[in-house]
Amino acid sequence: MPTLQSLFGEIDIYLFDQLLRGRIAVGARIFDAGCGSGRNLVYLLREGFEVFGVDSDPRAIEAVRSLSESLAPGLPAGNFRAEAVEATSFPDAFADVAISSAVLHFARDEDHFDAMLGGLWRILRPGGLFFCRLASTIGIERQVRRISGRRFVLPDHSERYLVDEPILMEHTTRLGGRLLDPLKTTVVSNQRSMTTWVMRKQG
Repeated sequence: MPTLQSLFGEIDIYLFDQLLRGRIAVGARIFDAGCGSGRNLVYLLREGFEVFGVDSDPRAIEAVRSLSESLAPGLPAGNFRAEAVEATSFPDAFADVAISSAVLHFARDEDHFDAMLGGLWRILRPGGLFFCRLASTIGIERQVRRISGRRFVLPDHSERYLVDEPILMEHTTRLGGRLLDPLKTTVVSNQRSMTTWVMRKQG
């Protein structure tokens, strides 16, 4: 009998929650922005979803193409491209689901964050599902040290672009999105804070 890990890989538990709640329908076109080696794509590839992804690291793209070949042999290698999220060559309103898991907090500054978010939003069709997890200051406001702008040093000594609830709500309104869940934040004691941001693209 296959194990849960063999079926779902190292999928983000909060993305798994979206699957369990039926928000990612069979046959949906999935776009993973910053897909890495495909840790969130194992189940989706195995179950025949149309899966696409970008990552700025060519080695990650080689790895996810290899994963795709083993789990979904008919899927074109060109579905996975070594590109920046903000400069992807995929067309507008292309995907039913846009995934950004632990990616946007690598933005260099506010302009870069806006460009990355805009690139994600551009490829999502009206009515599509936007799923994002990113580092934030929520719950650890007194434990982070500002470098400049929204760049901070976290308690684990890493440097990230950090958002907070007002910023995410402002972006939700500006983009014309509708929250499907309240913002949910997990605080990892003395390390970091990760916020899950899920919305529907209206229009």
